[in-house]
Amino acid sequence: MVYQWFPGHMTKAFRMMQEDIKLIDLVIELVDARAPMATRNPDIDRLGQGKARMIIMNKSDLADEQGNKQWEEFFSAGGYTVVSINSRTGEGMNRIKNAIREACIEKIERDRKRGIKNRPVRAMVVGIPNVGKSTFINSLAGKAATKTGNKPGVTKGKQWIRLNKDVELLDTPGVLWPKFEDQDIGRKIAFIGSINDEIIIKHELAADLITYLIKDPGKYPDAIKSRYEIEYDTVNISDQNTYVLLEKIAVARKCLIKGGEPDTDRAAGILTDDFRSGKLGRITLELP
Repeated sequence: MVYQWFPGHMTKAFRMMQEDIKLIDLVIELVDARAPMATRNPDIDRLGQGKARMIIMNKSDLADEQGNKQWEEFFSAGGYTVVSINSRTGEGMNRIKNAIREACIEKIERDRKRGIKNRPVRAMVVGIPNVGKSTFINSLAGKAATKTGNKPGVTKGKQWIRLNKDVELLDTPGVLWPKFEDQDIGRKIAFIGSINDEIIIKHELAADLITYLIKDPGKYPDAIKSRYEIEYDTVNISDQNTYVLLEKIAVARKCLIKGGEPDTDRAAGILTDDFRSGKLGRITLELP
C-alpha cells in the first residue's frame, strides 16, 4: 500500500502560514514522541528558518522513556529548545512558559536594549495533523481556546490566542507535504493516525504495524503477544504470517463473521487502536 495524503486545504493553509511568518518571533513545532523525525514536516522546517525554534514532543507517555531522552538530546544538540509533554494530562506543561522565554531570550534582550517594553512574544504553533496542537494550546491556556478532535485536520483556519501579557500564540492547521519520498515515513505517520483512516486499507496498515513491531526494527517482539495472549514466530515473520496473526487476534477478541470465520478487518482496527492508545505498551518507532 502506498501511504500518501495531501488534501487541497493544506496548500491554502501553508500559504497562509508563509504570509504570517513575518509576524512571528518563535516557531513552536509539535511532534509525536513516538516518531519525532517522521512527524516533522520539512516544509515547516524551512519556513521557520531564521526564527527562534522550539520542539514539543507531545504524547511522550506513549513513547518509551529512553527514546524520549535520546530525542531530547538530539534536538537540543541541533539548537532547539525541547520539552516532552503529555498535553492531555498536563504532564510537562508547567515547563512550557519558561521554555518559551528561554527560546526567545535574544529577542527579549534586544527589545529591552531598544527600550521596548511589554511587547509579547508571538509564537506560531505548527505540526502535522493529529499531533495534538489544539489540545496543547487548550492545556496551556487553561480553557477550551481551540476546537479539538481525534481526527486529523480539525483545525481549518488560523486562530490567535493571548496566553498572557507575555505570549500570544497563533494556532495553525495541521499540514503535511505533497509527497512522501520515503514510504517508511508515510507508514509511521499512518500508524499514529496522522493520515485520514478513511483512505487506508485497514488490514494492510495492521500488517505493516505487525512487521514493524516484530521484525523491523524488532524492538517490541512481544508487545502483541502480551496484549492478546497469542503465540507466534518472532523470527520468520512474513506477509502471510501477519495475516494469520490478524486471524489469531480476531479469535482472541471474538471478532467473528458468519460461519465463525475471523473478522480480520475488525482485528486490524483493534490492533491499530491499541497501538495508538498505548495499550500495546510504550513504543518508539524510530531513534536518532
